[in-house]
Amino acid sequence: MLSKKLHEALNAQINAEMWSAYLYLSMSLDAEVKGYKGIANWFYVQFREEQDHARIFMNYLLSRDAAVSLQPIETVRTSWASPLEMFRDTLEHEQKVTAMIGNLASIAAEEKDFATSNMLVWFIDEQVEEEASTREKIGACEAVEGNKFGLYMLDKELAARTYTQASPLGSSAE
Repeated sequence: MLSKKLHEALNAQINAEMWSAYLYLSMSLDAEVKGYKGIANWFYVQFREEQDHARIFMNYLLSRDAAVSLQPIETVRTSWASPLEMFRDTLEHEQKVTAMIGNLASIAAEEKDFATSNMLVWFIDEQVEEEASTREKIGACEAVEGNKFGLYMLDKELAARTYTQASPLGSSAE
């Protein structure tokens, strides 16, 4: 049985993951409006991944016989000056999510909830990957800053990204 503290923190994480999805959808739409179809695609894949993350937490709570409490999603920013600004904001956001996941892991460890600790390992690894990937995109944007052809090529490269369902969902019945 989950403690009240951990249950509430996991529900808050679901809301944070849904907010993240909403943020990335907003970035995708802004990029698309500005003609960056590949960057829009990259952020749309992020949107779908964040929805997966929320679903993983929901499935986990349900598997522990704990209620999922959906809360309103706060508004998100809707416009960025450049793809570089989008990716810088993404890194800052992912660092906050990493801290939130770390907080969940701390609570689970304090409460000796080994099942939750084990489940969170996937998210800890995922956050390392998210931050590294975003730093790579920032570096690419900085490398082509002021170079329209370079930005065009980067946009084409990001168009190739495809969505892959998060592995913890692959084994669950939905």
